[in-house]
Amino acid sequence: MKKQILKGFIQKVWNEGNINAIPEYIADTYTVLHDPGDPWDGMELDVAGFQNRVSTSRAPVPDQSFEIQEIYENEDSVCITWLWSGTHLGEISGIPPSGKKLHMSGATAYYFQNNRIIGQWQIADRLGIFQQMQSSQNHDA
Repeated sequence: MKKQILKGFIQKVWNEGNINAIPEYIADTYTVLHDPGDPWDGMELDVAGFQNRVSTSRAPVPDQSFEIQEIYENEDSVCITWLWSGTHLGEISGIPPSGKKLHMSGATAYYFQNNRIIGQWQIADRLGIFQQMQSSQNHDA
């Protein structure tokens, strides 16, 4: 059951950018327990805060897509490994848009309560993203 909820969440919210679907998936309070390099690391978000997070995160890479590689369900959590890709069309951390296709991998554990997602613990290859953006800047110079 939780696997299906999470698959819908990833597809509708992160891949399609449907922020109006967020209340279907997350609890009133969502905690980003661990996500180094993410501006929301350690934060507790309400639904509006999570909607802002998704909109802000998708803005520079509006075609972003997560492809789930593996998915494991426990009693109150679901863990996925994923591949992410998207086109760099907006500024990211002061780096201007390059139009380059970016790629990243990671793993996320999502925690559930009453079939709603209440938080996450994530690791992601953000350094790889910055290296890809930097290499596009160096080639343009």
